[in-house]
Amino acid sequence: MRRTALAGLCLVAVSVAALTGCAGEDQANGGSSNDPTGRSTSKEPNSTSRPEKKPFAGLTGGEIADKAFKATAGASSLRMSGDVPDEESGGTIRLDMALNEAGDCSGTMGFGKQGEAELIKTGDILYLKYDEAFLRAQSKGEPQADVDAAVALLAGKWAKMSTDDADAEDLSTFCDLDMVFGGAEEGNSAATRGRTTTVDGAQAVTVEARDGKDHFTLYVATEGEPYLLRLDSASADDPGSITFSDYGKSVPLDAPKGNVLDLDSLS
Repeated sequence: MRRTALAGLCLVAVSVAALTGCAGEDQANGGSSNDPTGRSTSKEPNSTSRPEKKPFAGLTGGEIADKAFKATAGASSLRMSGDVPDEESGGTIRLDMALNEAGDCSGTMGFGKQGEAELIKTGDILYLKYDEAFLRAQSKGEPQADVDAAVALLAGKWAKMSTDDADAEDLSTFCDLDMVFGGAEEGNSAATRGRTTTVDGAQAVTVEARDGKDHFTLYVATEGEPYLLRLDSASADDPGSITFSDYGKSVPLDAPKGNVLDLDSLS
């Protein structure tokens, strides 16, 4: 669970840095270029018709990215879903998490054949539920009797722990919008604005950045708040794609009912 939070944070942090913190500058208009004398080579609009106003007119790619990360970090709530690399297993982690401005969250983390875990963080308590495949994968190398005991104790059952626990603290960081998007930097950026497109039916503009062989693409909403809609990373070290949705919607935070195992009491 700890590595899951770090993997998700790493993908976002690396992409944030590339899209807002790189040296350089792009064309603000995103559609015209200049000749050596500095004159624009784009065609002048027909004087008899009004030119269509482009989203984020006059802003560079870096400035659009900065607005997107700030708006997203300031959202009251959102949902993050997608795939991030798992360096430990060499596979992929599937995230589906809803989080809010208070630092609470709930959702699932899937590890393919290595199982799935559910979590709910509310206040200073973290609730967790693991399936048998997850527990056996995480206990690989341990004595068989200990693995079987852990499966019998935890598989398919809710447990809870304080967020003061080291693993719980990492997951709590993942639920903090300011921490997730805190790496955005204002100022010079080599990010370039790209095409207009849609993400799940919402109008968006792309912002792209390259850092060596790595390539990052940001999809920013062009209607309403400039929220982040999707983030793709073609980074060799941190590839993946995360979609952002359900802005402003309530995060389900009801504590599990019935018997809940208190892990703190076992330590």
